[in-house]
Amino acid sequence: MATASFDADVTRIMLGVNESSIKGYPHASISSKSAFDWTLNKIIRSNTAGFKLLFLHVQVPDEDGFDEVDSIYASPEDFRDASRKDKINGSHLLEYFVKRSHELGVACEAWIKKGDPKEVICHEVKRVQPDLLVMGNRGLGPFQRVFVGTVSEFCVKHCECPVVTIKRSVDETPQDPVDD
Repeated sequence: MATASFDADVTRIMLGVNESSIKGYPHASISSKSAFDWTLNKIIRSNTAGFKLLFLHVQVPDEDGFDEVDSIYASPEDFRDASRKDKINGSHLLEYFVKRSHELGVACEAWIKKGDPKEVICHEVKRVQPDLLVMGNRGLGPFQRVFVGTVSEFCVKHCECPVVTIKRSVDETPQDPVDD
């Protein structure tokens, strides 16, 4: 897990990543993949030794604290198994980013937290102290932002480091821009 102690010779870039709302786990969202690819192509380029990527995935429990509405919990083991399933799903999502980073020779760390993504990301930025936060942005219009909210907009205003948001390209945008 990432900590505030770090090598001063390496630029540490945190990426907030999430699962696809269309395909679900373990598929990364369009926005997360775009932010990752942009970071590789525009910042890291061929200087793989000069950077360390810090992947953070925040799992959001539903308002009752249970992730699966149609699950049946008949014993304490059922609840433990559900928690284990969440960790496995998040781990499979992070595996995509970690595997690609290692294939390219870029050092990285990845971890999972639970809670409200905007609050957790800002807390982790304060705790870990990356040089930069890069995250995807779905490009929602003002009406959709009112109802759906935007994590990236919150992070731009509240994180204690520079934040770069990467919009999806037009050809990657689903019919409903809320989908990702």
